[in-house]
Amino acid sequence: MIICAIGLAILLVGEATQRPALRFTGKPIASAGFLAVAACAHPTGAFASCVVVGLVLGAIGDIALLWERGFVLGLAVFLLGHLAYVVAVAQVVPVSAWITPLAIAPIIAAAVALAWLWPHLGKLRGAVIAYVVAITAMVIGAIALGNPRFLAGAVLFFASDLAVARDKFVAPGFTNRAWGLPAYYAGQLLIAWSI
Repeated sequence: MIICAIGLAILLVGEATQRPALRFTGKPIASAGFLAVAACAHPTGAFASCVVVGLVLGAIGDIALLWERGFVLGLAVFLLGHLAYVVAVAQVVPVSAWITPLAIAPIIAAAVALAWLWPHLGKLRGAVIAYVVAITAMVIGAIALGNPRFLAGAVLFFASDLAVARDKFVAPGFTNRAWGLPAYYAGQLLIAWSI
């Protein structure tokens, strides 16, 4: 957790001062932090293994997003990471049990987010729709799982993606990263702690 916090601090300074060297240093350190938390949990079993796959894919996505041209690759890798989390939950709770009254909340949030982003997406509409479906499924699965850490992590991940989307498609600026990056890393840490 300390490694993640140090990396995040370096990353935020790099983002605020637009210093690529700090961004390229801080982000891998922060991502290594949540991977270390998962490793320290000595993951065993299908749920834990799938969560670790999701975390590793998240770290790869983090690195891809360091480059402007890496956005689509990052989007694809994060989508796969969300699918890994979905498969993790499915190991514990059958997908047929995921549809509950509480599942409507992430569906509404996703629909509102897509409506907000729609005019700005251009050629990426299909990719963003697929991504939103994957992360929404992850949050619905997290609700069904009932693990408070995993659920909080999934919700924070969803929120952080709103910051990424706003930064990429609507209104770029440090403000998006100032709250989006802490939400993302807190989310990934919580998901790692759910193992």
